[in-house]
Amino acid sequence: MPKKLRIGFIGTGGIAHAHMKAYKTFDDVEIVGGADIVPGKARAFLDKWELPNAKAFESAEELIKNVEMDGVTVCTYNTQHAIPTIMALNAGLHVQCEKPMSFTLQEGVEMVRAAKKNNRILTIGFQPRYDPVRQHVDQIIQSGELGKVYYVQSGGGRRHGIPGSTFVQAEKAGFGCLGDIGCYSIDECMHAIGYPKPLTVSAIATDYFGKNPKYWHDADTFNVDDFSVAFVRCEGGVTFVFRQAWAMHADSIGDTLWLGTEGGIKILNGYQQVNSPSRVRMFRDIGGNEVDSVVKPFYPFDAYNPIGKVDIFAAKVRDFCDAIKENRPAPIPGEEILYNQAICDGIYRSARLGEEVKIEIPEI
Repeated sequence: MPKKLRIGFIGTGGIAHAHMKAYKTFDDVEIVGGADIVPGKARAFLDKWELPNAKAFESAEELIKNVEMDGVTVCTYNTQHAIPTIMALNAGLHVQCEKPMSFTLQEGVEMVRAAKKNNRILTIGFQPRYDPVRQHVDQIIQSGELGKVYYVQSGGGRRHGIPGSTFVQAEKAGFGCLGDIGCYSIDECMHAIGYPKPLTVSAIATDYFGKNPKYWHDADTFNVDDFSVAFVRCEGGVTFVFRQAWAMHADSIGDTLWLGTEGGIKILNGYQQVNSPSRVRMFRDIGGNEVDSVVKPFYPFDAYNPIGKVDIFAAKVRDFCDAIKENRPAPIPGEEILYNQAICDGIYRSARLGEEVKIEIPEI
């Protein structure tokens, strides 16, 4: 019988349950341990998921030292992603780290350096990459049909959607809406065009809703951003306009858009239902005529089962496991997401300073 992949958890809070739900469906994976700095929390987490033989600890160091593992999933607070990730990589373990990659750019750099030094996988938790519609849009853009892409803007946002808990505590989350959903928007926009290197950022971040008891029940303890916008200059003459909100007086902050010299693609804000009209629009000039077309949703064909929603979270976790087993590169490599982290870091610094900042990424 083939040996099962042995996985441990560092951090057993809310998002860890989503990871565990996926892992529990895999016959070739065994969860062997968990660690959390809150006494008893790791044991309660493992017991909830009916894993009496998995060992529980109150530090990542103890878990790594005492349990034989192939890899770990890091689900700690944002500001604590780097330390256990680097520790695990230096111990020869593969790592799947939740998003955002880290809090500061320098932390992200050290994480990538540790993965490279130890020849281990460092993959970051951006599960929207596994959405079939997103993959379809990426494929069109990367085919070159748009020509040179020179402008990109993010869209979406929430009218009322402050998540609470540790998300609104700066000492744990670091960022607010920027780190929660903003980093997803950055990845959606920039991965499609190959992540051009960011050069400068001019940003503004506000907390008007989180600080107002009319909109948020713990307004006096809220100390992160609930809205942010940024103008990012990138290599290759690419301009990226970032917008994101946890709360605002609008149904949307706008649509996601890529403009190229030969065409453009827009993703209308809103959820894509199976068999509904597509949210994706493409704009081109053909034979001297303006042609605006609907890009139909794409889903893998299966003659024996109805088309259904893809479990993108489970796909992310499965890909991490398969990458370990097949000895292939990280599915969502830290080296690439370092540019995402650089933009987040730049937005945070620019908003704090009230001026444009340069982005300087150290050599890896």
